[in-house]
Amino acid sequence: MPSTPLDRRLVSVKPLTVPTTGRSAPLQVKVTAPVDGEKLPIIVFSHGNAWSMDGYEPLVDRWAAAGFAVVQPTHLDSRRNRIGFDDSRFASIWRVRIADLHAILDHLGDILDQVSGLPARADHHRVAIVGHSWGAQTTGALLGARVLDEAGTPGESFSHPAVKAGALIAATGTGDSLTPFAVEHLPFMRPDYSTMTIPALVVTGGKDQSAMSTRGPDWFTDAYHLSPAPKRLLGIADGEHTLGGIAGEAVKETTDEDPARVALVADAVSAYLLDVLGLDATPWQTLEKQAADSSGTFTIDTK
Repeated sequence: MPSTPLDRRLVSVKPLTVPTTGRSAPLQVKVTAPVDGEKLPIIVFSHGNAWSMDGYEPLVDRWAAAGFAVVQPTHLDSRRNRIGFDDSRFASIWRVRIADLHAILDHLGDILDQVSGLPARADHHRVAIVGHSWGAQTTGALLGARVLDEAGTPGESFSHPAVKAGALIAATGTGDSLTPFAVEHLPFMRPDYSTMTIPALVVTGGKDQSAMSTRGPDWFTDAYHLSPAPKRLLGIADGEHTLGGIAGEAVKETTDEDPARVALVADAVSAYLLDVLGLDATPWQTLEKQAADSSGTFTIDTK
């Protein structure tokens, strides 16, 4: 895998409150960045269901060590907000999630201003968004994907002009193969990727079997196959939904704990973004060579 300087000193600042309207709880974020370096590209990261800005440290720290400033919100579905399926707010949380990312992007300067020394070192012209699971569908919306209604009609566009690229980790597939439970409780899980035009990396696990889909792990490749180029696909043969434990070490959701797999996901995302944002193509080229020599452990496809 491309090397990441893990001894690089980092700084994290939280909680920072972002102005929003119509939200039942304040939107708070955490910012993590290296203490040195100039023209740092920015990642806004959307967590999976029930998590918060305090999760995904194995990913975020490696991204910061690779030279990114990372902003993590706590979405309304976080466990700390205790909003279940029977809560009247749950049906609209998918929209609140998208609004969260818009609010962060719209107030990015104000957010970074609260981290000493960071505003002058961040590159506001190189902004990417990344998400895992539900966060990947949220991220996809800002990359141009839309949500289909029951009749198959695409909803409004939620794309944002500041976003130059993205990465979708274990992203929801199409809604035509949802389980009855998902149809009843998660009707928004019907992404239309045909309009997701912004460059993106799609990361999937070959053993990721969703309880929300009647299909197998190939369901998570829809974001790649059904979206227009340019896109890249990283397939990790033995990866399950948390891909080795990307949300944190020894967390209960992890069924395939593997620190090396986590490092692969983190470094692949940073290598991809460094390449597509026009900063450094070498880490991605190195990853492509390693994929070719990995005997199928992980694969890379491009279109």
